Order: sequence, then structure tokens, then C-alpha cells
Amino acid sequence: QLAEGLFGPERAVFAHVGVAEGEAGGEGPGDGPEDGEVVGFTMWFLNFSTWRGVHGIYMEDLYVRPHARGGGYGRALLAELARICVERGYERLEWSVLDWNRSAIEFYEALGARPQDEWTVYRLTDGALKRLGSARRRGGERVG
Repeated sequence: QLAEGLFGPERAVFAHVGVAEGEAGGEGPGDGPEDGEVVGFTMWFLNFSTWRGVHGIYMEDLYVRPHARGGGYGRALLAELARICVERGYERLEWSVLDWNRSAIEFYEALGARPQDEWTVYRLTDGALKRLGSARRRGGERVG
């Protein structure tokens, strides 16, 4: 499904990659990214706010390879998504972060992002998803 979402005729998922440019960082081989090396990526899709009546971007993943962290790649990837939002008139860029990932939280907050305390994320998976998706409709229900 990922390949279809990224490259199919009805793209629903988008990605950007961070590529190192210039000389390798550090003092010797292996100390930093090599020129042309893919060092990170972000994957995202559009969402829509019924509260605001506009699209936004939901960032599903942001990853920078450990040896390239601190080199500005994560910031550059997020800045690209922010640029898309501004250009297209989208009013928000959202994502989730695991509560134990302090370095990511500090990174995001340093960029000006703030946690959304008023929302609680719910998820249906596995058996619960299958049960609900397989449930027979009661008489008179119409969805379409």
C-alpha cells in the first residue's frame, strides 16, 4: 500500500528526503554524512479541519539517521512542510510524538511547536477494528 500511496495514480501519501551536500562532516571517514547520502525523510498526508474549514498536513514520520542528527536536516525537512502549508494556505502542520522521546519533544518545541493537551488520540486496531468493520448494520441505518 505504501508504493501505491506514494507513486500510484491517486497519490495519498507524500515524502521528502534530506540529502547531504558538500564534504563529509567530522574529522575522518564515517564521522558524518557523505555528499549525496540520503540522511533522512519525512512522510506526510493531507488532513482537513472542520473547525477551521481548511486543509493541513499531518506528518506521519520524520526520521534523520543518527550520524546526521544535529546537522539541520530535521529542521530543513520540517521547514519544507511548513513552506508547503504557507504556499497552499493550509493553517496547520501536525504530528504525534511518543511521550518518552524527550530529544524529539525538545527539538519540536525549539521550533515553536506546542503539544495539544486538549486532544486525546484514539486508535482501533486488530480485533476491535475487524469487529467494528464487520458488524452488521441494524435496520434503517444508511451511510454513504
